[in-house]
Amino acid sequence: MPISNFIFDIRETKFVLKEWIDMDKLLSCPAYKNYYGVDDIEPIIDTAFKITRDVIAPMSKESDRIGAQFIDGKVITPDSFKKAFAVINEAGLGAQNADREAEGRLPYTIARSYEEMFLGVNLGFATFSGIPAGAISVIQEHGSEFLKQKFLPKMITGEWGGTMNLTEASAGSDVGANATKALTTETPGIYKIKGNKIFITVGDHDLQENIIHLVLARTEGAKSGVAGLSLFIVPKYWVNDDGSMGDWNDVTCIGIEEKMGIHSSPTASLAYGENDRCLGYLIGDPPDASGMGKGIEQMFTMMNEERLGTGLMGLAASSQAFFQAREYAKQRVQGNKLTDPKGPKVRIIEHEDIRRMLMLQKSCTEAIRALIVKTLYYLDLSHDSEDPEEKDFAAGMFQISNPMCKAYATDMAWSLICDAIQVHGGYGVCSEYEVESLARDIKVTSIWEGTNYIQSLDLVGRKFTMNKGKVFKNWINDIAAFMSGNKETITFKDEMKILSGAFEDFLAIMQQLQKYIQGGQMQMMPLFSTRILHAASTLYCARLILDQGLVADKKLTDLGEDHFDANFYKGKIASAQFYIKNVLPQVTMIRNLIEIGDATAVKIEEACLG
Repeated sequence: MPISNFIFDIRETKFVLKEWIDMDKLLSCPAYKNYYGVDDIEPIIDTAFKITRDVIAPMSKESDRIGAQFIDGKVITPDSFKKAFAVINEAGLGAQNADREAEGRLPYTIARSYEEMFLGVNLGFATFSGIPAGAISVIQEHGSEFLKQKFLPKMITGEWGGTMNLTEASAGSDVGANATKALTTETPGIYKIKGNKIFITVGDHDLQENIIHLVLARTEGAKSGVAGLSLFIVPKYWVNDDGSMGDWNDVTCIGIEEKMGIHSSPTASLAYGENDRCLGYLIGDPPDASGMGKGIEQMFTMMNEERLGTGLMGLAASSQAFFQAREYAKQRVQGNKLTDPKGPKVRIIEHEDIRRMLMLQKSCTEAIRALIVKTLYYLDLSHDSEDPEEKDFAAGMFQISNPMCKAYATDMAWSLICDAIQVHGGYGVCSEYEVESLARDIKVTSIWEGTNYIQSLDLVGRKFTMNKGKVFKNWINDIAAFMSGNKETITFKDEMKILSGAFEDFLAIMQQLQKYIQGGQMQMMPLFSTRILHAASTLYCARLILDQGLVADKKLTDLGEDHFDANFYKGKIASAQFYIKNVLPQVTMIRNLIEIGDATAVKIEEACLG
């Protein structure tokens, strides 16, 4: 029989939030200081754990096998979804925490940490709360007071949903090719919307009475390309001035995609204005005299947070796959030990290569968790710190880490889950075991919210040069300061040397890239950008997990070997050591590759590809 479909190391989450990250600093900000202290974190995490275990986990098989269905023009979700969705909202663990103006809201650092549990056990279901949160942020930051009052209250309570509408059949990652039109009406600020959008996550469903779509469209006379796009609030049902729901707004779901995974999350195709009756509110000002709109800039408020959320999905699936593989390996008896060929059959967790795969999964998921939580922490500080200098520093660190969170976490998720399947052997590809569906669910995350290649171009082409290189310099200095401040450590003496070498290798990577660009070999940047992103992510993850290892080492020294938490801290130390010695050396390999500078991939004639 398969093992339980929900296993989670809640001790790890509490370590990250209560012992590693400086939550005292964050919770002393005015937004939180009268509501939360570090001691409040534990009951919040415990509540989310119980909801995940008792409500969300039991419906994971139904989510995958039945999923969202398109019947007679409507998207129908499994009955169990209604109860689970209500429970999450009643507990205050849904879209409520996206309201950055609300008193008593949770910081993202806490809210997204417990969301890892929701995502890990049922990724598709978790999108129903996650996607509207980003739409709330856009309206709150860019909408007028009128639009905020009209749409936000019921979106925040979870009564209404929200989506992001960019993609069209002829405009995928090339957002500037959008053809959806916005035509003026007699009412200022209200436009007639005509067009079609595809791949809209939770674009239509029966969990909420109304769905508030954020739609990129082009007004008459606006510039072509991305620069001419504007952003519109287009509700499925019109919202009257008193906040009540009016008539259907000519927004039609014409189908949902049949996907390899996340079956419970409807990926909708939407038609706007087929009956010439679809209306939307313009967010902000119309395009200026030159035809420049503000839509893509406004939408990036949502995209940036959703990119971080997508990285969290990669982490959640990876960690859940690791927990499943670890427990399976503890139970499965097969083969003899290599060192005792005539001895008894042993559990596979006693075999060397299984240990290697489990340590790779453990160390990588903990390193990626450190990366994502640190980035969430910087996002919170960039909003809530009272110190302008600290806000500016945190905003820059968030900007540079965000593409790493999205791309590295989701690229690694695929290979880490493959290792979890390998640990299961033949059972790993059988649908009764969770790792099979985790692999199917997670693959789309490397494509969502801008493909991982786009993230690499964003990091290397934009973030490394942001503010004349100041943001990149701050990031480099952070790693350098960590190494300088901990060079005398005894427990991690060897690891600090490896980290120092990888740091020098990364600087050499950046120098070599500059040589190529200055020499007119611009194609070398996109050719190597994905690998440079992986090098940067691996280096930063190493710095963060080694920092966690130092905390764990001090705790172990203070508490002693006989303490009930001793094995947990030993595990943290082992994760840091394994990651530094087994994963971080990839930075050196990437340095070698970029210095070799092989351009065969771009030089080969297309016909020679076969």
